[in-house]
Amino acid sequence: MTDVNSTRPAPKTALFEQLALIAKALSQPLRLELMEHLGQGERPVEALANLIGQSLANTSHHLLVLRRAGLAEARKQGVRVLYRLSGDDVVDLLNALRLTGERHNAEVERVLAGYFRTRDNMEPLSREELLRRAKGGLVTVLDVRPAGEFAAGHLPGAINIPLSDLGKRLKELPENREVVAYCRGAYCVLSFEAVAELRKKGFKARRLEEGYPEWHAAGLPVTHAPE
Repeated sequence: MTDVNSTRPAPKTALFEQLALIAKALSQPLRLELMEHLGQGERPVEALANLIGQSLANTSHHLLVLRRAGLAEARKQGVRVLYRLSGDDVVDLLNALRLTGERHNAEVERVLAGYFRTRDNMEPLSREELLRRAKGGLVTVLDVRPAGEFAAGHLPGAINIPLSDLGKRLKELPENREVVAYCRGAYCVLSFEAVAELRKKGFKARRLEEGYPEWHAAGLPVTHAPE
């Protein structure tokens, strides 16, 4: 549909075209994975390529699609190009996509019932409940992301033990207190694996319902490691 006296699309059509551009940007699994990593903080293209196991050229292409859709931003630092999400509301968009998939897509439910619920069939802890328990000194908050992501931003009072080091550093966790693990987001396997390992070792352990990006996007307090 076009304006009566113009060859340009009608305003509503033009808006829908731009919304369709955003939807198209979300239609590639690698781009969703990139968005999850960008939710941890600003990153150079080289690091993102390594994280998703793709070539620099392919990663740059997917990042360009996200930029054109308005979902990511970039800046130059010397010869490097650093990317970040364009706003916390992009995290909300990903979360809405996740919840819609869980409620209405049978294949999403099948995958969740397989790996994810096999690793942890307990109800995860909500942000509000974690805040209440942490303030009361009832839990140990465990960040199982890599050290660089932890330094870029983490939950106040959290202990950082990357999943790969967890078996060697269990003595750093109080045995008489519940451990609540979190990582990059609701589908980040690091926290699922951490909870499974902790329970095998006799710890009382739960997962945070989501992850660092959702916590930050909700406006809850975060801490940054000193530079």
